[in-house]
This record gives sequence, C-alpha cells and structure tokens, in this order.
Amino acid sequence: MSNAILVVGGGFAGITAAIEAAELGHDVFIVEKSPWLGGRVAQLNKYFPKLCPPSCGLEIQFQRIRKNPRIKFFTQAEITALSGCKSDYTVKIRLTPRRTAPHNVDFSLLASSLTGETDNEFDFGLSRRKGLYKSMPFAFPGRYVLDAKTLSKSDVARVAGVRFLEAAEEPREIELNVGAVVVATGWKPYDVARLTNLGAGAIKNCISNMQMERLASAGGPTGGRIVRPSDNRTPNSVAFVQCAGSRDQNHLNYCSYICCMATLKQCLYLVEQNPNVKITVYYIDLRAPGRYVNMLAKVRAEPNVSFVKGKVADAWQAAGDRVTLMVEDAVRGEKLTLHYDLAVLATGMQPSLAGENPPLPLPMDEDGFIAGGEEAGIFAAGCAHMPLDVTRSAQSGTAAALKAVQTVKGR
Repeated sequence: MSNAILVVGGGFAGITAAIEAAELGHDVFIVEKSPWLGGRVAQLNKYFPKLCPPSCGLEIQFQRIRKNPRIKFFTQAEITALSGCKSDYTVKIRLTPRRTAPHNVDFSLLASSLTGETDNEFDFGLSRRKGLYKSMPFAFPGRYVLDAKTLSKSDVARVAGVRFLEAAEEPREIELNVGAVVVATGWKPYDVARLTNLGAGAIKNCISNMQMERLASAGGPTGGRIVRPSDNRTPNSVAFVQCAGSRDQNHLNYCSYICCMATLKQCLYLVEQNPNVKITVYYIDLRAPGRYVNMLAKVRAEPNVSFVKGKVADAWQAAGDRVTLMVEDAVRGEKLTLHYDLAVLATGMQPSLAGENPPLPLPMDEDGFIAGGEEAGIFAAGCAHMPLDVTRSAQSGTAAALKAVQTVKGR
C-alpha cells in the first residue's frame, strides 16, 4: 500500500492538485510531457478573472513547489505502463533527456549562435526556435533543452564538448509506487487545419485565438505587438469567428465554455493597442457565465466593437494579404462578403487525450473527456474532464486531490 499520489499533467489543475495533496502530508509525483510546468496558462497573455499575466498565478504555485520537499516532478516525461490496483499501483515513466545540466545554466549566448531552427511549438508556429532553447520567459524548471534533431552540422560541432551539455544523453525509464492517480492532462486547441472552409493554414492572416494570445504576450514572438503575421503591420480591421469548429457535428460537438470570453478579452487587447481598430465579432450565441457578464457589457460599450449574430460560411485570401469572409447576418437576413486585415478563429478546447491511447484504465466519452475511473482510484481534474476556465480548473484540481487523499487513507 502506498500513500503517494501521482499527478499526470503539470498545468494549472495538476499543479494545484499536487500542492494540495503535498500540504496534507503526502508524497506527490508530477509527470509532465513538456519541458516546463504551467500548461496552457503559461501561453496566455492574460487570464480571468483578474486579467493577470500568467506569471502572476504560476510564480506563486512554483514557489510552493520549490518549498515543499514532498513534491517531485518529472518533465519531458510520459507514462508507459500502469499496473496494480487502487492504493497499490506501479507506474513506469519514460524520461526524454533534456541534455543540459540539472542546474540553471544560462545558455542564451550559445543558443543565439546556433543556425539550426524549427517552428516554436510554444508560439504555435508564429516564431522559430534554435536547437538549444527555453521557450518560457519564466520557465520552471529554468533549464534549457537541447534538441538534437534541430541542430545543424555546424551546431553539432559547436555544442560538442561544451560544459554542462550532454548531447549523447539517452532516454531512461523509472518506476514509482503510488496509491492514487490524478489525471490533469489538460486540453489542446482544435486543429485549425481541419477547418478548410475557414481557410485555416492557407490564409496568411487568419490565425487561431491561441496564436492571438501569443502575439499579445510580452514574452511572445512580437514582444506583445499585435501585428499581421504576413508583414508585421498593425491591423486596422479584425474579424473574430466564433465557434470555429465548435458546436458542429463534423468537428467538436459541444461548446468549449471559454471561447466567447477569450474573444472579449482579445477585443480589449486590440483596442488598447490601436484605438482606431474596427472589430467585428460573428457569433451564434454569446456566452458570459456568472460574473463574466460584466466583461461582455464592457466590450459591448466599446464604440470600435460590433457584434453580428450569424455564421461565417467561407474565407479566402484577398489582395494585400487581406482576409475575405462570406458571412450571414441572421438578424437582417443578409449574406455579405467583407474584407479584413486579420481574422481570428475562436477554436475550441479539445481534451489532450482525444485521439490518444493512454496507458491508463480511463473510460472516455466520444469527445475524449475522462468520464469515470474513480472506483479505481483515478480522478480527473481540469479540462481532462470538461471545458473549464482557469479558476474552475484549479477548483477541480483541489477536489481531485482531496479524493486521492481519501483513497490512499483507505476512506
């Protein structure tokens, strides 16, 4: 029997669950697939309810992890097998090598001198990164990653023999014994390449809402300037396309809960940077749950923002790298063809496990959300269970931690 708890996923829900369980006196292991903790929140410019930058909430949580010896975390790690039963699980974890020293060495000068590059996943392809990189400005752990696949031939020679780098480091596997599991694997943006009618991937200045967050972020590819990807010019006309792939039986057959609020927030980003911008939001329904209705009222009062109830049927590239939208105004009963400098697709939340075959006994619904497992001592938290905002995701992490603690105590 083990009193330890495994948390799968190091986003906001997973971090919250780990801290809560550890502060109740239990050993906790966090397994995170990416090189750093923080999850999707770390990629945002600001998050609700206070519109804080992600460092505001995450730095506090990172400090709590640093100060709690009961919490151990593994990044670039994935579960390969789980065996046993509730209160007595053996879990196998594969660790992908980081190939840098365990302490936080500043490799910025060396990294900038390398020539090999690839798309930066953290910026959703809006920037390029080197083979030696640290994508998060407040990364935890604060270590660089050496990506051997991205190194050019000259890069390989340059990093060879450098102190605190180990290019030949191999993957390894470890085993842990735990009594309960919290699954907080989070969410991924719906693949815009599937939205062919909206021109995603084919139109230069048609971006996703998460790409908009990276553009607006001070730590993003443009230093916080919201510009068109094609020419780095400030857009003077912007269209938001709501429910891009959501509430659609051909894509995501549900509402992702936060997309409307994300668009309202991003409207304010644009107005703050460019008082002359003209924004149009095309929507089916505007959903501002609870106290967020105040945000909707604030944005509606902006003279530069207009709301049109209707769907966008088609999109294509126009002259001057503009985006042409074929839209319907359901209230007026009109079909219009309009041109914009930039279009933003409000893509929905898809659970990270959708389309995956996780090595855990997890019952999942048709959309990929976890729909059970508590009888086995496995508890879902955050957006692994359902679409949630940051506040409710943290609350679900606390709830999952308490259930896990009760399990290992035999209650």
